[in-house]
Amino acid sequence: MTNPATVVGLGEILWDLLPSGPQFGGAPANFAYCSHLLGDRGIIASRVGRDQLGEDICESLKKAGIPNGFVQSDDSRPTGTVRVEVDSSGQPKFEITQPTAWDYLEWTKDWNDLAKSADAVCFGSLAQRSEKSRTTILKFLEAAQPNAVVMFDVNLRQEFFSAEIICQSLRRANAMKLNDEEVPRVKELLAITAKDDILFCRSIMERFDLKLICITRGGKGSLLCNRRETHEHTGYRVKVKNTVGAGDAFTAALVHEYLRLRTLAEMNDTANRMGAWVASHSGAMPESPEYGLDKALADIG
Repeated sequence: MTNPATVVGLGEILWDLLPSGPQFGGAPANFAYCSHLLGDRGIIASRVGRDQLGEDICESLKKAGIPNGFVQSDDSRPTGTVRVEVDSSGQPKFEITQPTAWDYLEWTKDWNDLAKSADAVCFGSLAQRSEKSRTTILKFLEAAQPNAVVMFDVNLRQEFFSAEIICQSLRRANAMKLNDEEVPRVKELLAITAKDDILFCRSIMERFDLKLICITRGGKGSLLCNRRETHEHTGYRVKVKNTVGAGDAFTAALVHEYLRLRTLAEMNDTANRMGAWVASHSGAMPESPEYGLDKALADIG
């Protein structure tokens, strides 16, 4: 694939209330933004309240060059917020409000058309905490093209997940990403007894017929597995401002490279560079540098 791909972040959009000030985000929004920076047509499909915070999100998307036509408006529920506290190592802790507008995603003709045109869709578990949004998300995935990349980026948050949600998601996905802290919990929920990460990936891949699985390891890199081989990357050291959005940036680069049929080593390298670049900034959506993102990524390491 040489032309820009249509890449959709499906689920929550919200305001991260960071110590440094509010920053609009949410994993699907961060993913769509970083996909846009990488040269794809990043789109966020979500829902905001008909309030000032919602207007601010739509305006922020517009300024960032991301279409806001697939962000629904809700007359009776507020725009989502999450309080984020960052510890001394840059690791975030989240306190997510509910209910919010993105708990009531609606299935519409526009979303059906978007699903059918998407080259890739990334979704997680958080926006499925309500039955209404879970039903809409599953319909979106069912409407996607058979050859689309459907990435389940697990993103376990607070108590907003279950074995049922994870299994339903994996049955509709063909790729999965999670971090090393989530692996033990997913093992427990799915009754998987694999002794190491590679065996865990193989077990999930066979059980749910996936094509690609990634386990990120923070500053220690990542593991990629497909049906034929595995590849481990040791990561890149940068001066971390905070890690909010770094995993979403990693996923965006992983999908970007996967769509272009890169090798596991190439996917792993670009994704680790992108995640490290975002972690070296104070927000999940840093502006692309004037000298270009490609050079910024190449300078890492």
